[in-house]
Amino acid sequence: MQIEMKLPESPATRKDINILFVCMGNICRSPMAHGVFQDLVREHKLQEIIAVDSAGTYAYHTGEPPDPRAVAVAARRGHSLEHLRARKVRASDFTAFDLILAMDHQNREHLLSHCHQAHRHKVRLMLEFARHVECEEVPDPYYGGLDGFEAVLDMIEDACSALLEHIQVQHALETPA
Repeated sequence: MQIEMKLPESPATRKDINILFVCMGNICRSPMAHGVFQDLVREHKLQEIIAVDSAGTYAYHTGEPPDPRAVAVAARRGHSLEHLRARKVRASDFTAFDLILAMDHQNREHLLSHCHQAHRHKVRLMLEFARHVECEEVPDPYYGGLDGFEAVLDMIEDACSALLEHIQVQHALETPA
């Protein structure tokens, strides 16, 4: 399976720190992570420094909004996902993003199989940043009910909060007054 090719973004549009969240179809886990992390970035007034996006390793749902269950669960916690649309990972993503966070081992391996050696260090698991989660993977809630989406959002909120703290420490960022 080929990853879609696209020219890299212009350096003028690139933020200082670019984060990409990835799952298989980009309609459940990665858009939830995208929405949660984007809200944290805004809350800490770091949107001029940190850019957030999400994508899928497969193009099953390209152009579609997130799963209605993901939208509903996220909305109950104050996260809006309505503006997001699914897209497939592009070859340019490996150079454009500083950190590419896969939701599970399968998607991480897929990303690594399409990634140049020079960018492999950017591809990590989302839950590497979680503080209160005992597992390594964010499970795919697609075939379950709302309780699965709630559990996934718990994991994502934990990991996103710790990820932002990690970035703030690593880049000596403080929330502007």
